[in-house]
Amino acid sequence: MTDFEYVQPMNNIFLLTGGNLGDRRANLQLACNLIEQTIGSLVALSKIYETAAWGITDQPSFLNQVLHIQTPLSAHDVLNKTLAIESQIGRTRTIKFGPRIIDIDLLFFNNEIIQTDNLIIPHPEIQHRRFVLEPLNQIAAAYIHPILKKTVSQLLADCTDPLEVTVYSD
Repeated sequence: MTDFEYVQPMNNIFLLTGGNLGDRRANLQLACNLIEQTIGSLVALSKIYETAAWGITDQPSFLNQVLHIQTPLSAHDVLNKTLAIESQIGRTRTIKFGPRIIDIDLLFFNNEIIQTDNLIIPHPEIQHRRFVLEPLNQIAAAYIHPILKKTVSQLLADCTDPLEVTVYSD
């Protein structure tokens, strides 16, 4: 008889981190560190991008970064962990599209389509937001959106969002 060790299957997820309050770069780094500690292994991360605020435009510009993570966690567990990380860093939810110290969005979970009261995957606004598509394209250009059946690079080419997204440099 041989010893058998169960290996938890890994899920591939893409997270968008962003923020426009405080030390924006340090907050993204802290979020990345906490994600690695509590959610899973970092496979790839995009450069950091800067863009004007989307939605409510009279606020500081945002820094954003996309992370590709492998995790044994379920999508709902990832959501709960990201909400806990946001809270730990100091996020308070007051105004929709308002300024925030950190925001972590779950963009994709494998190729799954999930629609529950508190979680929709793929994130329903990916194709409309250049600040999501630019960093996502950098690390996952060939990834196919499971509903729209287009690659990330095709979604970026088709995106009509006029906001300029630039690589951030200190």
